[in-house]
Amino acid sequence: MLNPRKSILLALGSNLTSSAGSPDETLRAALHRLEKLGAAIRAVSTFYSTPAFPEGNGPDFVNAAVDISADWSAQETLAICHQIEAEMGRERAQRWGQRTLDLDLIAYGDVVLPDAKTHVEWRNLAPDRQISRTPSELILPHPRMQDRAFVLVPLADVAPDWKHPLLGQTVIQMRDALNPADIKAVVALE
Repeated sequence: MLNPRKSILLALGSNLTSSAGSPDETLRAALHRLEKLGAAIRAVSTFYSTPAFPEGNGPDFVNAAVDISADWSAQETLAICHQIEAEMGRERAQRWGQRTLDLDLIAYGDVVLPDAKTHVEWRNLAPDRQISRTPSELILPHPRMQDRAFVLVPLADVAPDWKHPLLGQTVIQMRDALNPADIKAVVALE
């Protein structure tokens, strides 16, 4: 018997023009590329305008979220995301810098990688250390998803009831626990 295809949650962001065009055109091109590479798109969020993170770090972003299924492992999914980013001209010169495309693997079903202890360490990493440290292995669910309105607001469009396997909260609960001003800053594009 085959395993059912996992629900894979991705966050998309762009605040620079790419070969595909404007940030919103870049996100659409990335979604198309995911399909070409074998992903089935289950749901795509509204596209949102969000302030650059950290504050003052360039032009506003266009952010979205997508729920896909694919016959990829978590590591293969990450590699495909990096491949698509590179195709769109992404350069990894500065952590949390401006970018043509950012595809973040937020969750791979309810999988916790590499283990709960390591996940807690990365989730609790002080903000000033987050910018200078990069994990050497894939951490899932994304260790800072619960802190970011630009992830949770779009994610609530596509997976409102997905429950964080370690925090025990749904996307909606995590979103609603954020500072209301942060949520309000995530504005739907028309």
